[in-house]
Amino acid sequence: MKKKALLVTRVSGFVPQFETDAVHILQDMGYEVHYAANFDQIVYGKDNSRAVALGLICHPIPFARKLFCKENRKAYRMLKELMKKEQFDLVHCHMPLTGVLARMAAKKTKTATVIYTGHGFHFYSGASVKHWIFYPIERFMARYTDGLVTINEEDYQRAKKFPVRGKVYRIHGVGIDCEQLLKKAEQNVDQDSKTEQSSWKEKVTLLTVGELAPGKNHKVVLDALAKLSNPDIGYYICGEGQCMEALRQRVRELKLEKQVHFLGYRTDVVSLLKKADIFVFPSLREGMPVAVMEAMALACPVVAYDIRGCRELIVDQKGGILLQDKSIEALTQAIQELANDPSERKRFGVFNQEKVKEYSDTVVKEERKRIYKEVLREAERQDRRNIFRSTLKGRKEGQKTE
Repeated sequence: MKKKALLVTRVSGFVPQFETDAVHILQDMGYEVHYAANFDQIVYGKDNSRAVALGLICHPIPFARKLFCKENRKAYRMLKELMKKEQFDLVHCHMPLTGVLARMAAKKTKTATVIYTGHGFHFYSGASVKHWIFYPIERFMARYTDGLVTINEEDYQRAKKFPVRGKVYRIHGVGIDCEQLLKKAEQNVDQDSKTEQSSWKEKVTLLTVGELAPGKNHKVVLDALAKLSNPDIGYYICGEGQCMEALRQRVRELKLEKQVHFLGYRTDVVSLLKKADIFVFPSLREGMPVAVMEAMALACPVVAYDIRGCRELIVDQKGGILLQDKSIEALTQAIQELANDPSERKRFGVFNQEKVKEYSDTVVKEERKRIYKEVLREAERQDRRNIFRSTLKGRKEGQKTE
């Protein structure tokens, strides 16, 4: 009988975007891989075709953003029914909400083994009180987790203090294919991208990539541009999200229409990174940002805040400028410093290309393989111990009866 694994995320597209190696590893290990997600919420990509192309057996479950709501009560019931029906040998869940629901369902249905990857805990050093509400939840759920995987050092050190049923691991992010990124950049075969980039007339171009959400903090770059008052600096924003209209309104208020360009969701980010002079990443909370890693692989100098994840990637004054001061003035000064110094930009970019190799897909793939093998091997040992104990108990009870 073929072994089965279930991957669980709240929104669809997450696995094809960040976990393709995990899928291939499980398939190579002989697993039939299933995927449960809300396939009506597509955050990464335009449709669900990539999930199908990976050979995933998809199960639509209507996960909602808020943990305590009727939609998630229904989602929880559906998860339990799915686990009972399919009898999975492994559940690997991602994202905070689905991490809770999947582990609860696995416990209820006695489904083993369970791995949870935290792609950046909601609670972190400097986070507000409302974010720390998740701390007791994650700590409690750890007791139903055979492998708790973290992607940065801060989360790893904190998770090691949790009462984890199994073991805590740390991997180097989700992994990026540095060589493939460089090949794409060299080929630059996307004609649409070439045509668009020919219209980038500014002397210095800033680029950012990410969801247009409050935590990504794009507004602060707009305010910094207004303070710089330099029409030779252009700001290109890749991404879509709930803050799009608010950001457009802010651009109009600051009269930056000629300098700020909204590019929407892009499939040609590599080509855009090749053109950019500076990668600006004003996010306030990250786990281990892929966008920054891709920028580093394409030799971009980076301006970012000294936050979890970024501080492990960017070495201040070697690969970019890492800001502890989150004021508009500090960001303005950093952008101006790099805009005025092409040689420093080049030096930072060369350093980043070498540094990011520590986070390559080759490295992360080996880390993932090791985790799957260790967790599953320990689960098999535990099964044997349980069988032995059950047999021994049965014999003792039989002897008492005699």
